Amino acid sequence: MKSKAKVVVVGGGVVGVSALYHLAKKGLSDVVLVERKELTSGSTWHAAGLLPLFNMSYSVGQLHKYAVDLYKKLEEETGQNVGFSVVSNIRLASTKDRMDEYHQYAGVAQTIGVDVKFLTPDQVKEIWPLCNTSDLLGAIQHPEDGYIQPADLTQAMATGARNMGAEIYRNTAVVGIKQTKDGWIVETDKGAIECEHVISCSGNFARQTGKMVGLDIPVIPVEHQYIVTEAHPDILKRKKEGLPEMGVLRDSDSRWYMREEAGGLILGPYEDGAPACYVDGPSKDSEYELFQEDLDRLAPHIEGAIHRVPAFGEVGVKKVYNGAICYTPDGNPIVGPAWGLKNFWINEGHSFGITAAGGAGWQLAEWIVDGEPTIDMLGVEPRRFGDYATKSYLKEKNEEAYNHVFKVHYPDEERGAARELRTSPCYDRMKALGAVFGQKFGWERPNFFAVDGMEQKDDWSFRRSKWFEAIKKECKNVKENVGLLDMTAFAKCRIKGPGAEEFLDYLVANKLPKKIGRIGLCHALNTKGGVHSEFTIMREAPDSFYLVSAGANQRLDHDWIQKWMPNDGTVQFENLTNSMGVLVVSGPKARELMTRVSSDDFSGENFKWLSAKNVNVGNAPVNAMRVNFVGELGWELHHPIEYQNHIFDKLMEAGKDLGIKPYGIRAMNSLRLEKSYKLVGTELSIEYSPYESGLDRFIHPNKGNFIGLEALNKWREKGFKNKLVTMEIHNVEDADVLGNNPIYQNDKVVGRATGGDFGFRLDKSIALGMVNPNVATTGQKLKIDILGKMYDATILDESPYDPENNLLRA
Repeated sequence: MKSKAKVVVVGGGVVGVSALYHLAKKGLSDVVLVERKELTSGSTWHAAGLLPLFNMSYSVGQLHKYAVDLYKKLEEETGQNVGFSVVSNIRLASTKDRMDEYHQYAGVAQTIGVDVKFLTPDQVKEIWPLCNTSDLLGAIQHPEDGYIQPADLTQAMATGARNMGAEIYRNTAVVGIKQTKDGWIVETDKGAIECEHVISCSGNFARQTGKMVGLDIPVIPVEHQYIVTEAHPDILKRKKEGLPEMGVLRDSDSRWYMREEAGGLILGPYEDGAPACYVDGPSKDSEYELFQEDLDRLAPHIEGAIHRVPAFGEVGVKKVYNGAICYTPDGNPIVGPAWGLKNFWINEGHSFGITAAGGAGWQLAEWIVDGEPTIDMLGVEPRRFGDYATKSYLKEKNEEAYNHVFKVHYPDEERGAARELRTSPCYDRMKALGAVFGQKFGWERPNFFAVDGMEQKDDWSFRRSKWFEAIKKECKNVKENVGLLDMTAFAKCRIKGPGAEEFLDYLVANKLPKKIGRIGLCHALNTKGGVHSEFTIMREAPDSFYLVSAGANQRLDHDWIQKWMPNDGTVQFENLTNSMGVLVVSGPKARELMTRVSSDDFSGENFKWLSAKNVNVGNAPVNAMRVNFVGELGWELHHPIEYQNHIFDKLMEAGKDLGIKPYGIRAMNSLRLEKSYKLVGTELSIEYSPYESGLDRFIHPNKGNFIGLEALNKWREKGFKNKLVTMEIHNVEDADVLGNNPIYQNDKVVGRATGGDFGFRLDKSIALGMVNPNVATTGQKLKIDILGKMYDATILDESPYDPENNLLRA
């Protein structure tokens, strides 16, 4: 066994071997994989279709497309059959909502280059003659998709990795991992390996691997069952006649997939009640363990399968498999750097391991060798979960993620398990006022307020739903009176010390605010010049700064700060997220409201835009920051969280005759789009230069060196492929842009929408989108796909609502 290596991959199977293969492909021959068993981990499972719906995520879709393209090339590269049967993948739809989901998905697929065909029930019958199509609305098909043999694929990638110099140690257990001054020591039962990087790819053992290095990795497996039947005469007859194999069939509304297998059928349901397993970790001998089958759980799906494919009920059952399959709280894997550790990488939680393995290994290799991924990985970021993701939380959420695999993934969906976990003090007050809550990074946040007799319940759809009228009222009130928004979930921290200013100046691309009490919007770029994080930075003392960023990115942003901080003690980091609350007041009557609850001076002359002051609201201390994300006169009121209800009550009481009303995140999204305000993960991304995202005034390449400056300058010299634009969508009826919709000029895709909503202050349907710079001119006419229907779009000037910011500065 080697005593030293550049990278050690802990764990095998297709996920680990893909990471090894791609590292070797990037030129790292000094890479090692340590596998506790043989390289057929996961071979109990099969891959029934390689292109899942990927929840309409642009980044996750890119990973899956890469994997399919790779698997098709592997046989030629390695000389080994990967067992890829390109038989197509067909998804059935029995409801209008399901067809809406397919249309939204097809639009995303179009922007990635994945071919999706829409089928009528008759066309489904033609392709799958054993299918009962009497009650179908239609279907979609991936012609280039199919299924693959995991063991064959794993061995092919292992061969490819070995051919490029990588080494694999089978039947070798990792018993410990220790961090050293220079890297890591991976201890095995056959000796120790020193290395610079470690990648955890240990599947069901992820939590044990994490425990070795002090990480609580948010992965717990769930039991998954599938049924293999005896051969059916009609299928055998088709084979004898040389007819093509029928594609992978998915009845999404009955929540199962089916395909041919040795003249019979495989049925794989995703049922309710499937329990989490190995909650405290599997035993060392559980690699291929199967559990007792539970036919009661499968009964509704078996009935649905017999209805859809009557032949399924005409054959005997050969075998029922029930085994562990890894899950995370949202069902996506976790791929990327661990928080708080240097050069420790996580590649776990792969519920669709074959599907995601190729893309995950590709991006990890890019990240490790070149320092950054090449696509936006926020959808699979390990740091998208926080320490709220406890073992009991994971059990609930992972079971939920499993039973949601085939449910409709609405864009406004809010899942119910493990809720009311992190609540701000004013939660009950908001609820009493009609709040319907959503969840972000464990926090409960009002999405909208049910008023005027509306049921206090969410209503999900791809189209305008019941909450459309509710947020219309909220937006109108913010425009005409004053609104109150709870943004306690913001990520908040303090950076202080004698080296704080120098460090932050290097971290972000904008100039730091010079005067105490001044505020700046600052962006941290990655080393390739893309936008990694966005911070509102307020200088609170000569050597102390208060930073605010998106609540969903708390662990991501704070880990980024700490990994770049000098370790000489000149800079200190203090996480204030849980100790500071935030209430936002916004609207033309915000100043009058503040003068009623405080004796401080809120006049425009004394309290300028982009400034902050320590004031009192009632008897409570508040850091009032004159900024907001909705484009109206207003303040963010940052306060020690124990004072929140006192502040809330004072605001609501003093604002009664001013028309004060609370509003939620969905109204905020509508309001921000009218101002062309951008979000990290949509308009701001590592895939885009800040110049492409319209951040020119926040980037100062001449201020001195900062992270990503050199790469940004080279990128600018090379030229940009995208430009962010604001568009009006014409003649919309009952559906607005959701994001990732393809944008066309003359039937050619020239971009994609990053987000959209109806703008109630403008009375227009608004979308932001990345388009080819050649078409990015005000007045340009384009087309955009919304749920399969083409709409006219016109590019507007940036910030179509109050473009001069007169309201903000009032």
